[in-house]
Amino acid sequence: MAVFKIDLSTAVVFVATAPEPKVINKRTGERAMDRDRPDVGLSTVGLLVSDEGEGNLYQVTIPETGYPEGMMPGTPVAVTGLKARDWESEFNGQKRHGISFRAVAITPLGA
Repeated sequence: MAVFKIDLSTAVVFVATAPEPKVINKRTGERAMDRDRPDVGLSTVGLLVSDEGEGNLYQVTIPETGYPEGMMPGTPVAVTGLKARDWESEFNGQKRHGISFRAVAITPLGA
């Protein structure tokens, strides 16, 4: 699948929803782990990205080591290494597809 870097150099980015652990199995509560660093859990954070008069909300996966504790909605942040990846899967004969977003880190502005 293709991976694309996203340029946020002219965007304003705010935390929309605080980071929460990314769960891959809701029934068992199993947490998603970083493939490159299996000892690092993954989290999901909602980011509001405003650029050129348009605002969009993205759910972004980020390693738990990639943000400080206490990230609250409304916090302006800098985003490091944001990438988009297209995906496709089939479950019970139904094809699904979409775009997932992943970042290396988010840092509060002014920190």
